[in-house]
Amino acid sequence: MTYNDALNIIKHKQSLGIKPGLSRIKALLEIMGNPQNEYKIIHIAGTNGKGTIANTIANALSKSGYKVGLFTSPWIIDYREQIQINNEFISRECLADYIEKYYEYDATEFEMLTAIMYKYFADSNVDYAVVECGMGGLEDSTNVERDNISVITSISLDHTNFLGNTVTDIARHKAGIIRDNSLCVLYPNAEVEKYFEDVCRQKNTSLIKVRDQENYKLNNLNTAMQVIISLGFDCQVDLVIPCCRCENVNGIILDGGHNTSAGKALLNSINHSEIAIIGMLKDKDVDSYLSIVAPRCKKIIAVTPDNPRAMSADDLAKIAEKYCNDVCVCDDIEKALTDNNITLVCGSFFLTRQLRKFLINN
Repeated sequence: MTYNDALNIIKHKQSLGIKPGLSRIKALLEIMGNPQNEYKIIHIAGTNGKGTIANTIANALSKSGYKVGLFTSPWIIDYREQIQINNEFISRECLADYIEKYYEYDATEFEMLTAIMYKYFADSNVDYAVVECGMGGLEDSTNVERDNISVITSISLDHTNFLGNTVTDIARHKAGIIRDNSLCVLYPNAEVEKYFEDVCRQKNTSLIKVRDQENYKLNNLNTAMQVIISLGFDCQVDLVIPCCRCENVNGIILDGGHNTSAGKALLNSINHSEIAIIGMLKDKDVDSYLSIVAPRCKKIIAVTPDNPRAMSADDLAKIAEKYCNDVCVCDDIEKALTDNNITLVCGSFFLTRQLRKFLINN
């Protein structure tokens, strides 16, 4: 099986959609010999900052001489970047081999990718695996290991149709990754701090609470540092921010964040006269996000991201018009970029991924 054939097969599983629950992934991992229990796992759940904290921890451990697996999503540059060891993507041949061997089993795309990740890390004899939850935690397909160090990042409303309509509902799902008699590192989350204290007390789990610096970058860095310190390492920890997180490419800010917390963080990088391309998924709190970002925009071009869950550009424009006086719709995303003096692209990683590639290639 070629790599392109394998990629088409696993991406085709996207049609199965999001299916919370662990029965399928556990059955597949059982066939694989439960590889997720063969190495130390640092498991990260939260609404914002997961990718940054995961990359920062993995980078610090790798620089300390360890073999470190890293699992993050969504991908921006290459599908294979979701599964890495010491900053190297899984090879095309290796990923194709795993897909050929296991693709016929009942699993969604993300479940299949997760299982392959655990198997690949075991076959590669990693010392640590830094694993980012896809959505939530309690029923996320990554939530299958016996032991871990759990990390809870910034929490706010997101995926409410799956996780609930309150921050406490969201916190309950995130807390699902916390194990008995283990360690949990908690990003400053004043609204739900007591909830996590109670969970950790019930599970006899040690809780390290990161002191709030009222700066999300410092809080992300300090959260990662607490994990490294808890492992007994004394090494330099540098913040590693993945692509499309307030990233400047050719003078254009690209930010895939899509909830209120991400919108507030974006305000630190933009002014009050942005010309923006905005596209979002319909299962996000679009109104709340736009109420924060759109008032900073002189003009908004609404587009439809390339995803089955995308909100139509027309529907997005109707919401954006409440917060910006100049809103239009464009069906051709790349034309929208080239025909306007765009300064900001935001609202979806699927959108920023597409335009980032276009910007770099052109």
